[in-house]
Amino acid sequence: MQDFSALPLTRRALVAGSAAVAALAGLPAYGQAGVGTIKLRLLETTDIHVNVLPYDYYQDRPDDTFGLARTATLIEKARSGARNSLLLDNGDFLQGNPMGDLFAYERGLKEGDLHPVVKALNALKIDAGTLGNHEFNYGLPFLEKALAGAAYPVICANLFKGTAGANPRADKTFLKPYLILERDMADEAGAMHRLKIGIIGFLPPQIMQWDNGNLAGKVDTRDIVETASAWIPEMREAGCDLVLCLSHSGISVTTPQGKDENASYYLAQVPGIDAIFTGHSHLEFPGKPFEGRPGLDAAKGLINGIPAVMAGFWGSHLGQIDLTLQKDGGKFHVIAHEVTLLPIFKREAGKVVAMVESNPAIAALVKPDHEATLTYIRKPVGKTAAPLNTYFALVASSAALQLIADAQIWYARAQLKGKPDEALPLLSSVAPFKAGGSQGVEYYTVLPAGEIALKNAADLYLYPNILKAVKVTGAQLKDWLERSAGQFNQIKPGAEEQALINPTFPSYNFDVIDGVTYQIDLSQPSRFDGKGALADSNANRIVSLAYQGKPVGENDKFIVVTNNYRAGGGGAFAGNDGTTIVIDAPDANRDVIIRYLAQAGTVDPKAGDNWHFKPVPGATNVVFESNPKADPASVRGISLVGEGAKGFAKFRIDLAA
Repeated sequence: MQDFSALPLTRRALVAGSAAVAALAGLPAYGQAGVGTIKLRLLETTDIHVNVLPYDYYQDRPDDTFGLARTATLIEKARSGARNSLLLDNGDFLQGNPMGDLFAYERGLKEGDLHPVVKALNALKIDAGTLGNHEFNYGLPFLEKALAGAAYPVICANLFKGTAGANPRADKTFLKPYLILERDMADEAGAMHRLKIGIIGFLPPQIMQWDNGNLAGKVDTRDIVETASAWIPEMREAGCDLVLCLSHSGISVTTPQGKDENASYYLAQVPGIDAIFTGHSHLEFPGKPFEGRPGLDAAKGLINGIPAVMAGFWGSHLGQIDLTLQKDGGKFHVIAHEVTLLPIFKREAGKVVAMVESNPAIAALVKPDHEATLTYIRKPVGKTAAPLNTYFALVASSAALQLIADAQIWYARAQLKGKPDEALPLLSSVAPFKAGGSQGVEYYTVLPAGEIALKNAADLYLYPNILKAVKVTGAQLKDWLERSAGQFNQIKPGAEEQALINPTFPSYNFDVIDGVTYQIDLSQPSRFDGKGALADSNANRIVSLAYQGKPVGENDKFIVVTNNYRAGGGGAFAGNDGTTIVIDAPDANRDVIIRYLAQAGTVDPKAGDNWHFKPVPGATNVVFESNPKADPASVRGISLVGEGAKGFAKFRIDLAA
């Protein structure tokens, strides 16, 4: 079905009239036998995170739910079904699993070396790519070495060197802000036409918080919409027939505050854009999570009328936008579009079923890197006397998180020795990075009792964050926990079923702080909104907050061990804005865990049991989902209800007790 709604009224009537005549004559619309009508297929990969193969290095086993090698099979099929196509990558390709760590920390990249994910993208002959936020986790020198091996252009418009110019077009951008591809493309009659296709890239401005230690004083960022508004007119003036946006940014309808992380919704309001490729949020668009939001067509894949796609994460989907272009007045214009998400797997009866096999050429290309990664992850680093998992880490104290908290305290205490803050209470903040949710039923940390290998340590602490510690007041500590408590929905007394977990709240923002005791009162609304802004000044979910049995006062002082993401302002938590750091360590949190295990030999962590939900009278039917393997008997007040969605099991937690 052709969409004429975006055309000026005179052209809309002309095209619609031509379509009616063509339909009667059995000819393609607007022109005879397809002359001047071009169909162009645009394909997107996004958020690959070094997952080239369908292999979970943390669990050391194959996994059919991800892998660029599987997506490559879909790419081959999609290309074969189109006269004209482009393949684009939307960032977050360089970091995300032990293969990425192996090359960043162990092997490095010498001149002429190819990073395995870049090697795979080269082999797929992608046409262009942009940067995501995780490209900076290993520092600018490593990123530049990786990009040196790319056989495709990589662009980014809102990242610049040095100080900002008078406007975005005056910035000294880190990479080229955009490119114009001139390609010969066949129309439906077989005639060739030269098209000028402009492609521009954007990343979340928050990289300056999340990787401040790697970037401060070297580069800086601008607002995505501001940058697009400056560069896109220039692209049009240069004669682009099409303008495509690679937006490594999610889709949020929240009123913009400037330098917004998820800006693709408002990007779609900038004039002159023909299609947007989104990412970063690890969601699927078009898709159900976006239903019912103004300006979004979650069925057709439209953002404010502009075709857009977000292709999941780790190669789970291939994004596809099919455009029909018609030549009119010497220029090509989009007259129709269709957005499709192509998955590599499906679920049947709660089980994962692969829909495609890996592309053998891509799999063979990275086989040596894969085998080296297996050797790397299987190195033993210590032992645990008890099994560890994060099945219930969102609803109760967790021994897995306690191990991390203990390691961080062990490291920070040595760092503070002899320092002015040595005598202050030392606390440890940890979040359950792998806690199911939108990432899937297998997305949990699971370690049996016995030997802990490097892969297990990396599984416990998923990200290559750097350890930091901050000095906060008692008031800031309480608000830190209030922000964390946004993980949960407000619960009301009553027997009707109520969902405990807020699905829009990422588990990496659910900080559990060890060293204090507290309760979470879910009868109260959340004090902060999803972005960390104060939503209800009268709301107080954190109650009975105490240190060594004594209530925490507003002016009490504490040292809290955390990571560079949080300490630099990531997630917008009280007491964390980059100015409160008292331990500016050079070591990664993950490496601290490995050192702790090595010196301890065998650990036997127990759940700290330092936080609980405050009873909500009458709230006896509060439910949440976890892996079916989770044992409800391991946590008081939890019982199994039955099957959940997408392979999960549904559990009940009695908040009335």
